[in-house]
Amino acid sequence: MSTVELSTVEPVRPGYLADTHTGLPMPHAPEFADIAQERRHRKQRLAAALRLFGKYGFGEGISGHISVRDPEHDDRFWVNPFGVSFNLVKVRDLICVDEDGTVVEGNHPVNPSAFVIHSKIHSLNPKAEAAAHAHTAPSRALGALGQLLEPLDQESAAFYQDQVLYDDYRGPSIAVEQGQDIAEKLGDKRAILLRHHGLITVGGSLEEAVHWFFTFDSCAHVQLLAMSAGKPVPMSHEQALAAQDGFGDAQLGWFSFQLLYDEITLEQPDLLEE
Repeated sequence: MSTVELSTVEPVRPGYLADTHTGLPMPHAPEFADIAQERRHRKQRLAAALRLFGKYGFGEGISGHISVRDPEHDDRFWVNPFGVSFNLVKVRDLICVDEDGTVVEGNHPVNPSAFVIHSKIHSLNPKAEAAAHAHTAPSRALGALGQLLEPLDQESAAFYQDQVLYDDYRGPSIAVEQGQDIAEKLGDKRAILLRHHGLITVGGSLEEAVHWFFTFDSCAHVQLLAMSAGKPVPMSHEQALAAQDGFGDAQLGWFSFQLLYDEITLEQPDLLEE
C-alpha cells in the first residue's frame, strides 16, 4: 500500500493581503526613545479617549473613568480627575495614582470609584494596560436584563466567550473589597458588564480598551433593537469563532482607535494642552 506524503510548503499569501493576522494593512504600535516620551504618548491618548467619551455622550455626572498604566511604575496608573467633565479634560488635568490611592502627580483629587476599580484590575491582571468604564444607556439596559452580548454580528463576536456578567451589586463602588471582587470576576476577560451599574472593558493598550468599550456599547444597542423587533438569530459557534478571529484581533482594536484619535485632536486640539 502506498503512502501519501503531505506537503509542508506554506501557501503563498495573496499580494493584496498585508503581513498581519487579519491581512489588513495596519501599522504596529510605536516604539519610544525613552520613558518620558512613552508617558506623554499615553497621556495624550488618555485625554483624547476622555474627550471621545464626552463627544459620544458617555458622561453621567461625576461617573465614568478611563485609566492607563504608567510605563515606568507598574503600581501606578493615569486616570481622569474627579469632577472634571469628559468634554473639558486636557492632558495637564490628568492625575497619576499609586497603589494606596495617593495622587503622586497632578493637582486634582481621584474619584474613589476609579481608584478601587482600576487599581485592582491593574494589579490582578498584568496584561491589562488600560481599563475603560462608564454608565452608558445600552450597557445599563442590557445589564438590567442580565444579558451579555450574543454573537449577532461580526462586531459582537469580538466578545464571544470573552465577557462576564457581574450581578453582585453593593451600591457605589467605593470599597477596595468590591473593586477586588470585580477584578477577580473579570479575570482575563475583555469585558465585564456590571448589573445595575455599567460597563468595564480592558485591553493590552489604552487604544484597545477604549475601542472595545465603543464596540461593546454599540453592540448592546444593536442587540436591544433586535430584541425589540423580533427574535434575533445569533451566529453558530463556528461562525462566532471565525468572526472573533478578525474583529476581536488586538491589533485591529489598537488601530481602530487611531482613527478616532485623529478626528478628536483635529476637532478639539486644546485637549493636548500640557
